[in-house]
Amino acid sequence: MAGRCDGKVALISGAARGQGATEARLFVSEGAKVVLGDILVEQQQTVVDALNIQAGQATGVKLDVTQETDWQQAVETTVQTYGRLDILVNNAGIFPIEGLEDTNLDLWNRVIAINQTGVFLGMKHAVPAMRQAGGGSIINISSVAGLVGAGMATAYHGTKGAVRLLTKTAAIEYAKDQIRINSVHPGGVDTEMLDVLNPEARHAATMAHPLGRLATGQDIAYAVLYLASDEASFVTGSELVIDGGYTAQ
Repeated sequence: MAGRCDGKVALISGAARGQGATEARLFVSEGAKVVLGDILVEQQQTVVDALNIQAGQATGVKLDVTQETDWQQAVETTVQTYGRLDILVNNAGIFPIEGLEDTNLDLWNRVIAINQTGVFLGMKHAVPAMRQAGGGSIINISSVAGLVGAGMATAYHGTKGAVRLLTKTAAIEYAKDQIRINSVHPGGVDTEMLDVLNPEARHAATMAHPLGRLATGQDIAYAVLYLASDEASFVTGSELVIDGGYTAQ
């Protein structure tokens, strides 16, 4: 049976662990060749080795999403290794929980550099390769924090809201090149990113979802897979909310 990404080549940022690693595993299982990018090089290589043992085709690159030269090299490596680039998943991000007055300028700038500028740079350097391939799909991981406020995590909310509109304007700009660009808005996901929460806050975050649980990485990965696949060929500039009912309240 053909996979949903047979013959496609994907580059995933923040792929050493958590949601990004889950996306890489799912993409490989669906027939894609995958380049994983992260600053956690050794941890990422463990994921790459496991994928290749399972007869997948995976490669790892060092990728600091705040550095334009790293993005240039990641895209070049992808095209040199597999001949093309069809899918980019801008997954890397950080989740500081500080409110407005507790957010110093260094933290503010760091969150913007990773969560927002990283997405901009990824798209900027993926687009020419996708244009050469005749089109592609870019999936930007935003958050429900890009849709509604929460009275905390000021910088995180700001960057995730920016990713939402950056996605929409880029989708319009590159529709003529058959490059689809969409955002995914998860609720709370049970990965290492939520380790910043104490047990009480984690329980409260869990129960804030009407379904009464956090998402798994797999829940989000299947949404990303859909947008990457040809099943979503008429979907661009959209926001796919995967939040267990959080924003329906």
